[in-house]
Amino acid sequence: MKVLLVEDEKPAAQKMARLLKQTAPDADLVATTETVEDTVNWLQEHGEPDLILMDIHLDDGLCFEIFDTVKVTAPVIFTTAYDEYAIRAFKVNSIDYLLKPIGEEMLRKALDKYRAIHEKYHYGQAGYRHLLQEFSAAYKSRFLLKIGSRYKSVSVNQIKYIFSSDGNVFLQNTDGQAFALEFSLDHVQKLLDPADFFRINRNCLIQIDAVEEMVAYSSSRLQLHVKEEKPQEMFVVSRDRVPEFKRWMDR
Repeated sequence: MKVLLVEDEKPAAQKMARLLKQTAPDADLVATTETVEDTVNWLQEHGEPDLILMDIHLDDGLCFEIFDTVKVTAPVIFTTAYDEYAIRAFKVNSIDYLLKPIGEEMLRKALDKYRAIHEKYHYGQAGYRHLLQEFSAAYKSRFLLKIGSRYKSVSVNQIKYIFSSDGNVFLQNTDGQAFALEFSLDHVQKLLDPADFFRINRNCLIQIDAVEEMVAYSSSRLQLHVKEEKPQEMFVVSRDRVPEFKRWMDR
């Protein structure tokens, strides 16, 4: 089993190498890369390993930029101190998401999951693609909404944005209609594909095609110009989410 380790902190990389040796004596750690650029270059030069152990925050950006640059079909075990990228991780070949500090038992279970998948699908490309499709199928494709005594089905492709107001959550469609949802905004976020929807602030999830323009705003924030909508505070990207939002728009 050839393993590529992507980790920008040397102590963490050394610890992961020790844990890998303890939990998987058959593993061959073929390389350790520290940046998005180094990882892309290594994959282009050497091809894919059997498994990738990957930190999310690297010296030159988020690891997801790797998947935007080169085609990666090898399974990935993410190793990170951050839990907010779990949904996005499972869109790019993830078979497990380990939160630091990582112990021997955590890694052992993740490797057991890899071996089970490897054995079930014989690690053929078609088989692994089928597995990824199973993960993708978890995202909602439409909402069934109750309006009085009637029901209306709204495709996620018809959603412009979803917002919370006075403790209630509403779906705004491309026809300019708003419908109440029976979910919290946190729960709705988990139901939707993060490739298409982004939580720009505490109160609003935006659909990528609804964004027409981004304008610099106070306190290093961004004001979004949304199709057929007047600029308002609800469409301002929180300062701490601006870097990730830019990467999301630029992938």
